[in-house]
Amino acid sequence: MGYSSLLSFSLGFLLLFHCSFAQIEQVVNSQQRQQQQRFQTQCQIQNLNALEPKRRIESEAGVTEFWDQNEEQLQCANVAVFRHTIQSRGLLVPSYNNAPELVYVVQGSGIHGAVFPGCPETFQEESQSQSRSQHSRSERSQQSGEQHQKVRHIREGDIIALPAGVAHWIYNNGQSKLVLVALADVGNSENQLDQYLRKFVLGGSPQQEIQGGGQSWSQSRSSRKGQQSNNILSAFDEEILAQSLNIDTQLVKKLQREEKQRGIIVRVKEDLQVLSPQRQEKEYSDNGLEETFCTMTLKLNINDPSRADVYNPRGGRVTSINALNLPILRFLQLSVEKGVLYQNAIMAPHWNMNAHSIVYITRGNGRMQIVSENGESVFDEEIREGQLVVVPQNFAVVKRASSDGFEWVSFKTNGLAKISQLAGRISVMRGLPLDVIQNSFDISREDAWNLKESRSEMTIFAPGSRSQRQRN
Repeated sequence: MGYSSLLSFSLGFLLLFHCSFAQIEQVVNSQQRQQQQRFQTQCQIQNLNALEPKRRIESEAGVTEFWDQNEEQLQCANVAVFRHTIQSRGLLVPSYNNAPELVYVVQGSGIHGAVFPGCPETFQEESQSQSRSQHSRSERSQQSGEQHQKVRHIREGDIIALPAGVAHWIYNNGQSKLVLVALADVGNSENQLDQYLRKFVLGGSPQQEIQGGGQSWSQSRSSRKGQQSNNILSAFDEEILAQSLNIDTQLVKKLQREEKQRGIIVRVKEDLQVLSPQRQEKEYSDNGLEETFCTMTLKLNINDPSRADVYNPRGGRVTSINALNLPILRFLQLSVEKGVLYQNAIMAPHWNMNAHSIVYITRGNGRMQIVSENGESVFDEEIREGQLVVVPQNFAVVKRASSDGFEWVSFKTNGLAKISQLAGRISVMRGLPLDVIQNSFDISREDAWNLKESRSEMTIFAPGSRSQRQRN
């Protein structure tokens, strides 16, 4: 009797445990699906245009340019795009956004730092090892030694991934300009405000126009008061801020009211002193298993030819960075593609299966054509360096380089963005039965065979195809 009762109790407990576990698993899966959802907008695109920055904002040591976020195609993709040009010894002051951000280093080199809340200052210097240049620091600093979170050396071709709300800064320690193009995914579920970019600046004296979209809450309030925008410390009560930071009110006044309007890119008077390993660190991992939140890899170089996913020695190459080779993108739900087309080469006509693609031209020029679901051309133009165009999800697109070659970087709104090709060895045409092609297009069997089998290259097509030879 006792054994039977115990067995019944055990079976009941196991059943309850499995039911509870299944419910927990359902909740977790539901939360993951919600995290991957984006703000949905109506993309009734009739015509696309090559976009240039609309607003130029000058700072003490650089320039920030914004593309108009009210442009129909940017609203369709729910993104904001901007570009920083930082002069030598210019510092992009710490700030954070309301949305995840991807940064591509167009040219130059520098230092990047991001501060993750709750993580330790792993770059540490003992007071005994301080250099002579640091002797002017306060006695308090000399006693404790410098400590800060990890910094990263960045160079041309680097992709930098930044979660929403993470404060970060960039310094140009090179001799030439440091140019960065950045995309903020305001349609990401991490953004709980609205569908406009909000930059929260921790230093400097940001201009009111720095906000990337329509009039923000802070802008409307400042305009009513007739005040200039400032960093987020400026509006706190002096006494409360002094007590919170454990400093005197005179220092608080300096933090809150800069005498000079320096903007968000300020000039460093002497070389910026940060702790950094002598040899440039190798910051990537083959998988995310060994990474913790505090040591998560934030950057990967997409220009390295050895990383190419597709390579044609006569045509060019395509390289992708996604959640598989940069695990943080699994959380940001973003990915990047870098394309290099040699003279007159073509990237296969294709569509983006599960993402919008925001294409920024980094070098050269070429022709792009984009076709809608109605079979209508919504974009057919020569596009050049510095311009941007959005390719909406599922719209078919083809790129052909000019005689000068053609290079671009595409930001995509999915951590594992996929494409489906219309031509080439891995295309839809190759996967269709011959009779399906013949009857769908009402062509001869020979023509159907040529359509299916004539192109043996994968994704990048070299110039001098059969059709070009026939025309010649």
